[in-house]
Amino acid sequence: MAITLPALGAKMGAMPSANHDALVKMMTERPALAVELLGTLKGAKLPETPLIRVENPSFSTRRSDDISADLVLMMGAPDHAFHAIIVEAQFDRSKEPKQLARYAAALWLMQQCDVTVLVICPNRKDAAHYAAPIESGLTGYRLQAQVLGPDDIPPIIDSKLAADHLELATLSVMMHGRNRKVVETFAEAIRDSPFEHRPKYYEYAYNMSTPETRRLLKEISMSSTYWPVFSPFAKEHYGRGKAEGEAIGKAEGKAEGKAEGKAEGLAKAILTTLAFRQLDVPDDVRERISSCTDPMQLETWLNRSYTTPAADALFDEDGEKTF
Repeated sequence: MAITLPALGAKMGAMPSANHDALVKMMTERPALAVELLGTLKGAKLPETPLIRVENPSFSTRRSDDISADLVLMMGAPDHAFHAIIVEAQFDRSKEPKQLARYAAALWLMQQCDVTVLVICPNRKDAAHYAAPIESGLTGYRLQAQVLGPDDIPPIIDSKLAADHLELATLSVMMHGRNRKVVETFAEAIRDSPFEHRPKYYEYAYNMSTPETRRLLKEISMSSTYWPVFSPFAKEHYGRGKAEGEAIGKAEGKAEGKAEGKAEGLAKAILTTLAFRQLDVPDDVRERISSCTDPMQLETWLNRSYTTPAADALFDEDGEKTF
């Protein structure tokens, strides 16, 4: 898949962080993404093949302090690999650059094929640090890593481009999350994407972002009629409302019968969700929800309540389209 883009002009500990793990997970989910980023954003000339697989990232069969990369991708058939990509997510400068040269040499020896090292850094100074030629200490062996930083991944502010390339939009939030337009565009792209894609990429963006960008994601999501129920902060409040509803249903179900108790609990969960989203609930809508005794219907309304633009839209026959 070709990606067409507009023209662009303090150390942490050694333990992987949540943003590091989220970035590696996203790259692992779709190995071809690393090839696309290298070709489109760095102009790397890699072999063409649909055969790209995740490989064991360890380069040693014996114990070692640090001889495992974040992600290793092999290009070609399992018995005939002709190129390898080492992906490293660096959110600081704690990794010694020579270690990258060591990774590449070890993988070359193991697989007997050419190796590209891709380093992704959301910070410009970190990106410049790893973009410098790496002297391995071995005569004649100097590694030049391919580094993607804020100057390489553009601030995505085109909603169609973001929707078509959610991975790139997610990386753009990680790199340029202080730009409100970037975050707004990402939220819009998530809204317009197939529902099954939303939780995954929203979680990636949230976990890969700085605390400042996370606060912006929360603000933008909560100020719109569309609020991703799968975001961490939405889960907290929706989960609380649903749990309260279920608890009420269970308690009252003992006295009034399971079906009636469950229905009342679901009705209260719906009203709790609408209230938390600050949607106006007319008396007739409140009455219709509260008087409904069909748990299946209430479950449908509860699911719609997470994203419905208005309380009375819960009852629309095409209510699912509000997602």
